[in-house]
Amino acid sequence: MTTPPPPIRVLVADDQMMVRQGFTMLLGGEPDIEVVGQAVDGHDAIAQVSELAPDVVLMDIRMPGLGGIEATARITAPADSTVKVLVLTTFDLDEYVYEALRAGASGFLLKDASADELAHSVRVVAAGEALLSPNLTKRLIGEYSRVTRTVSRDPGKARVGALTERETEVLSLIAQGLSNTEIAELLVVAEQTVKTHVGRILAKSGLRDRTQAAVFAFETGLVRPSGRMT
Repeated sequence: MTTPPPPIRVLVADDQMMVRQGFTMLLGGEPDIEVVGQAVDGHDAIAQVSELAPDVVLMDIRMPGLGGIEATARITAPADSTVKVLVLTTFDLDEYVYEALRAGASGFLLKDASADELAHSVRVVAAGEALLSPNLTKRLIGEYSRVTRTVSRDPGKARVGALTERETEVLSLIAQGLSNTEIAELLVVAEQTVKTHVGRILAKSGLRDRTQAAVFAFETGLVRPSGRMT
């Protein structure tokens, strides 16, 4: 008899008690998800990550003291960090998307998401996938296009040059928000083959996860705002 995998350990960080309790209740009914703690601000979140070792942190953007973006940066900064941060906010604003992903967040979800969407998002992020809602992905592309016009791309271009043609193609598709399954269907290859390509892309480029890979693709100019490769 196969032993089921351990539940995904989640820490909820939000300064509003009702929000923390609401998320805890919604996720508590999922058999494969366990809420292991609640944090009231960024400092508390950092301390509880160290103590509880969650797999995923649901991180509010605006909190007193230390906000969610800075807390995310500190949590994901260690090279050996495996914690995924899913940023939650009521503000559908470009700068929050950009800053959160730059800080190391693996996903970005609006607080009005349904219970099913929330649970799905936790599973996706825990599995190492990047998560952005479609409307936020479009805005993110535009923001990177604007910001990276003034950024030197030479160091990044050298790392892109280390990738094979297929790896470069997979990287561009990651940046467009496609999952491994969708990439496999598009390229007509096995999903495991895509996973292998993703692993090699991360290793060659010195990147932590798919979200950093997407950031990298935009910042080096590999992908244009239209979603096309350069």
